[in-house]
Amino acid sequence: MARNSRRRPTGKRRATFAAFALILGGGGLMAANVYASATDGGWDGEAAETRSGTGAPAGGATIDCPDVGTKLTSVPEQARAEVDKELALLDEQIAQAYQRLSASAQQIQQDSGFADSAIVNPLKDKRAATLERIAIAIDRVGDRPEGLDDLAACTLRDSGNQPSAGAEGQDGGEQPGQDQGEGQDNEQDQGQGQGANGGQAGNGPVAADFVDIKNVQPNVNTPRAEGNASRGSFATSCGVNENGLFNSDNVIVAPGVSNGAHHFHDYVGNQSNDAFASDQDLANAETSCVDQGDKSSYYWPVLRLQNGTQEQDAQKPGGGIEGNAGEIVTPKQVTLNFVGSPRDKVTAMPRLLRIITGDAKSFVNGPANANASWSCTGFEDRQLKDKYPLCPQGSDVVRTFKFQSCWDGRNIDSANHRTHVAFADAAGACPSGFRAIPQLVQRIVYDVDAPSLQDGGRTTPLFAVDSFPEQLHKPVTDHGDFINVFDENLMKKMVDCINEGRTCGAGAGEEPGQGEEPGQGEDPGQGEEPGQGEEPSQTPEAPQEEPTRTPEAPQDGNAGGKPGDAGGDDGKGEDGKGDGGKGESEPPAAEKPTAAPKPGDGSKAPGTTAPEVLATPSSGGGTGDKGGEDADGLGESQAVGTATSAAPTPSAPSQAEPQAVGQGGLADTGAQLWPAAAGAVLVLAGFVVLRRVRRS
Repeated sequence: MARNSRRRPTGKRRATFAAFALILGGGGLMAANVYASATDGGWDGEAAETRSGTGAPAGGATIDCPDVGTKLTSVPEQARAEVDKELALLDEQIAQAYQRLSASAQQIQQDSGFADSAIVNPLKDKRAATLERIAIAIDRVGDRPEGLDDLAACTLRDSGNQPSAGAEGQDGGEQPGQDQGEGQDNEQDQGQGQGANGGQAGNGPVAADFVDIKNVQPNVNTPRAEGNASRGSFATSCGVNENGLFNSDNVIVAPGVSNGAHHFHDYVGNQSNDAFASDQDLANAETSCVDQGDKSSYYWPVLRLQNGTQEQDAQKPGGGIEGNAGEIVTPKQVTLNFVGSPRDKVTAMPRLLRIITGDAKSFVNGPANANASWSCTGFEDRQLKDKYPLCPQGSDVVRTFKFQSCWDGRNIDSANHRTHVAFADAAGACPSGFRAIPQLVQRIVYDVDAPSLQDGGRTTPLFAVDSFPEQLHKPVTDHGDFINVFDENLMKKMVDCINEGRTCGAGAGEEPGQGEEPGQGEDPGQGEEPGQGEEPSQTPEAPQEEPTRTPEAPQDGNAGGKPGDAGGDDGKGEDGKGDGGKGESEPPAAEKPTAAPKPGDGSKAPGTTAPEVLATPSSGGGTGDKGGEDADGLGESQAVGTATSAAPTPSAPSQAEPQAVGQGGLADTGAQLWPAAAGAVLVLAGFVVLRRVRRS
């Protein structure tokens, strides 16, 4: 028999082979992990399907659901509280579905039916159950509404944010004077370097959302005052939210529901506005207004720079969890003017009148109720509805809300929060049965630079307002809210002043609006629409503050501070709704010095006589099926909570932190880098073994 002459490996050689195997295996793990991280997208990568855990899929889809609230124009008062909670739950379900859509880009690309089976159809089932509860609640005390079942189905809609071929480096494709009120459905991302949907969080804005204001033709027409016109104006000065009062509630649309807005609001005036504030709480609150007789609440979505800054809400509901990312910008100036009617004398607003203007869901609802306008100082005779302005150097961004100026004479709110007030027609006349009231004209000025569209905002960041996640931060979704808490004597003075053609109010004699571009030769107050009888340039100049702030967060979600207090509040949004409703509240840092509103306190302020006051619901158990369980994460029972959750007040850190990988948390980083760490351990083990072999 032939003898096998092959040398068998000795123990030393075996150890050497094992050492090299450890080194090669560990190195492979490290290389693979580094490659995966590099192609993850982030701030500079182009291969990512999602960004920050909240980005939309590469296909640019968003979720389009019928807006049930606008269809319910008549809800019995006895059912109002329950219906409001269920309407807020519908918004919560859409937000949850959008987050699931954003996180499922890879599955959707691999399986075209995944979105329908795993997202859209479960959402329809949840909505159908919620709509049935709405119908039952109304049926108990009135006539069951017809057609609610038809509003359950939602669709995936093309967001219009995909890059267009050959469009690199363009500025948005808007032609001079082109359509400022329509066409948002056809927007294309031109020149956006941040991936399919753009924006820091991946769900907008995109370059096509911006247009050079100098390419827009003047488009403002003001009706001529005639006959019995009320030609005066009354200014109230309430600051610029320098004390940092924010929350993601909306006591008008979603009373008694934390994070009912799903985006953060700036608040000036009344310092106790949150989801649980009763009429009595609002009446007893402190105010940031110079005239302490004005405790009204003025609020609007915050404006953010998409610069990578992580505010304190970066991983909270209403903030980063729902795609609202970046540095919150403090306004440079806020002017609040009440003006008269070009046709009639005005009558006093009823105390606790609620008005919302604009539509937070205009991107999917259409522009019918859109009302906010965007412009630049020095160019306010040209107003934009569905674009953000690119302002020239020396000119500031201007955001204007002109509220409804006609009241039905009976109600201080309505089921859909619209039908009790109305806009005047093109000639300034109110509809039949309505009477003219002082029109609130809210003008907010921001010192922000025109973003660099050619590189997707990397050199100079994009800016955008907060929005519902599925609305993609489109400017057409901008909106404002107002609750009248004027002292009755001060309201009478306002009406007399306006009807007598005088200029009155705290700060009415201060300097006009600032930031006009030299040499433009255009009056900043020209951007008026029907019913406006006063130029914004005649409004008071609000105190100017630095755009970053770090206020403490009160425990109960209300601010007790007066203007300038560092302890202003952020409000709500930390109950963990982003993960299916099993949230936790973190202990806040400070406490409001005034009494906290009691959840469910539906008491009304003294003197309130209007018959259809929006009732503040009590906070009770969930409204979900199966005892509040939410197996598919679509938020069945989460909209109604028993505790007020407080998110820390957003503030800019000492240096910007890109939110490219997850939310930047330590746990997220560890979860993503463990293969590289394991590889490093194997490599080190290999070298140790090799060294010992050599020594032996």
